[in-house]
Amino acid sequence: MVRLYMDENVHGAVTAGLQERGVDVLSVPGEGREGAPDPAVLDPATELGRVLFSHDRDLLAEATRRQRAGEQFGGLISAHHQRVTVRACIDDLELIATLGEPEEFRDRAQYLPL
Repeated sequence: MVRLYMDENVHGAVTAGLQERGVDVLSVPGEGREGAPDPAVLDPATELGRVLFSHDRDLLAEATRRQRAGEQFGGLISAHHQRVTVRACIDDLELIATLGEPEEFRDRAQYLPL
């Protein structure tokens, strides 16, 4: 099972929808980390053993930088907010959370929609 960590730019309906479906989700706002720089979002997700979900292209750039530098991170799932609906995010993230394993996402970026 993959546990998720939602960036602050993710619509609250995505987080709520996942929680309603029983997915283990924490969020940047729920952890009091709003406005934190990208490494300060990706690092706690990794420390907590969670995969970060974000719409932020800068986080995608940070993940790419870490891949190239050989720096480990828990994984990033990225979706462009105009190319995927809230419902599609919930459906795809639930699928990832219930069928995926954390090792599949370490040091990788996954894009939605699946």
